[in-house]
Amino acid sequence: MSRQSYRRKKKRQKWIKHTVFITVALISAVAVSLLGIRLYAQIAGAPPLTVTKASVFLDSNGNRIGDHFTAERRYWVELDEISPYLIDATVAVEDKDYYKHNGFDFSRIASALLTDLKTQSMAEGASTITMQLARNLYLSLDKTWTRKIQESFYAYRLETFYNKDEILEGYLNTVNYGHGMYGVEAASRYYFGKSASELTLAESALLAGIPKGPSIYSPINDFEKSTNRQKTILGLMEDQKYISLEEKERAISEKIVLKNEQWTAAKSIAPYFLDVVWQEAEQILKNENKNIREGGWVIKTTLNQAHQQAAEQAIENNMPDSDLQAGLVSMDVKTGQVTALVGGRDYEKSSFNRVTQAARQPGSSIKPFLYAAALENGFSPLTYLNVGETIFTYDNGRATYKPQNVNGQFADGEMSLAQAIAISDNIYAVKTLEKIGYEPFRDMLERFDLNYSKANNPSIALGTIETSLYDLTNAYNTLAAQGKQRQATTILSIEDANGEIVYEYKKPEEKQVISEEDAFILTDMLTGIFDPIYSDYSPATGVSLRPRMTHTYAAKSGTTVSDQWILGFTPSITAGVWNGYDQGKTLSVQEDMAASKQVWIDFMEAINEGKPNETFEAPDGVEGVVVDIETGKLATDACPKQRLIYVKKEDVPTEKCSSTELFDNDSWNNFLDLFPFEAFKNFLN
Repeated sequence: MSRQSYRRKKKRQKWIKHTVFITVALISAVAVSLLGIRLYAQIAGAPPLTVTKASVFLDSNGNRIGDHFTAERRYWVELDEISPYLIDATVAVEDKDYYKHNGFDFSRIASALLTDLKTQSMAEGASTITMQLARNLYLSLDKTWTRKIQESFYAYRLETFYNKDEILEGYLNTVNYGHGMYGVEAASRYYFGKSASELTLAESALLAGIPKGPSIYSPINDFEKSTNRQKTILGLMEDQKYISLEEKERAISEKIVLKNEQWTAAKSIAPYFLDVVWQEAEQILKNENKNIREGGWVIKTTLNQAHQQAAEQAIENNMPDSDLQAGLVSMDVKTGQVTALVGGRDYEKSSFNRVTQAARQPGSSIKPFLYAAALENGFSPLTYLNVGETIFTYDNGRATYKPQNVNGQFADGEMSLAQAIAISDNIYAVKTLEKIGYEPFRDMLERFDLNYSKANNPSIALGTIETSLYDLTNAYNTLAAQGKQRQATTILSIEDANGEIVYEYKKPEEKQVISEEDAFILTDMLTGIFDPIYSDYSPATGVSLRPRMTHTYAAKSGTTVSDQWILGFTPSITAGVWNGYDQGKTLSVQEDMAASKQVWIDFMEAINEGKPNETFEAPDGVEGVVVDIETGKLATDACPKQRLIYVKKEDVPTEKCSSTELFDNDSWNNFLDLFPFEAFKNFLN
């Protein structure tokens, strides 16, 4: 062998050794890498397939009325709850070899890599359904090599721990279909107004085309582009033997009917109410050591849809064409459950809830709680006070206060508590506070869970301490419940995503805030605002509503320079209405000032239509007597202003309003006492 041949042989052997070494090293490196990836996957465990889901709201009858979501709207559904057409269409367009590969389509990856190298970009993704699910669940949408590597790792873990159907289910429940809809169920409801299980072939193909570019292929944004892509997908489904030529042609000819407008309308059911529900649910779940942001909750609410519709209609029918705002809330007397709530005229323009978030001066609507304190401190409905124009001094004589009545007039002399509450006399209220003292009033406000002030200012008798309509209506609801404490609530039950009940409403133990006797006496006096017999220098405050009343109501209105209130109840339902301007603008137009009462009576009459009238039942210890309004004495035919008034038995008057009535027995007896002849008296009697 020549020297040259020997050298060539040695070089060949050396090259073979190097090649073998490098090959073995590469194989070993790949094996070690694969083993490392496998070990990493085993140590890291199965990545979760769960995502934040929409929480669903139900009304008191179990009907769906809305939902709540964080950043994305989605409803998780099982694979067998999705139309087979949509499953096939998705696989056909997104990953035709999905059931053949193990998470990576290497031919597509190689093709995409060459394209990316040529364009020096990441124009081609080559992501399989598994890789897309990994991105949807765990990663951002940034087009970087780092994200691609992370995506691959997650895809490997998904394929390791889940089967193909589980991964496909996860993908279909997380992919973006545009307009804030994530997952097939949310998208199907939004675009077509139906569940994903009911989608036709044509609808499925159209829906499957959206994820490639939700803003481009949404049928709402560009119907032509959307349907062109639909035809492409139907062609792919035919090529891949999912459908026949005839099925494709029928689907292409099918008319697509979008129903997103219906969805938009449906989602607006009681939006202010649902905001309150969400806030209450958050606190309930916090008390159960659960985080509401997990989502997937099914929250059964107290909403009565008939009451809600009546509330919305009453506001729509009676509000003037101005910026005047409104709030209305109704509560069940027996339970405290909120049956309807409207926090403003237009939720889309302003989500600020004027029922729960606005704190305003309640004006005279606070007076029933002042008079509740008075009844505990020696007053009765027949307690008379001089209500002429008065200047009050306070702060040890350093300050004065001169209250006015709404019409600027004053009574000539004395007036009873029953009449004062009916016409809302302000002098009577301030004198009452002066007589009973500040502490009893503060104590009463605290018992009814209302705001109070520690300052001794006589104006608080006229409702200058701010409160919310929600809290004030709840206080009236306690009054309606014979003085038994009521706590407003909007939630009946909460289920988690697994169907487990984590909270169920239970009626709390009742606490007697004021006696049943005082609660009834106050209630009876509040029916007086509709009775013209009480009219004096000013009419009874609710007398204008009397022609429209078909049921018995107890109520009280309140007025400030920028607020109008009316709150009232039957034995079954309590409702409160507020009107005013968000910026506290002065109410000066009569149309604005009249709205609250019209809204209230419309609502109360609507929800009670066709129902028998309910009356307030007097408890033991209370007696009804017909009295003369002017004097508070027992009425006779000689006293024209008479009314049945309920008082405690010890407060029943014994003196009659007139001792000169011609046929009054007591008057005759007094007269006959002047004669000494017994026989003569017997003859006349």
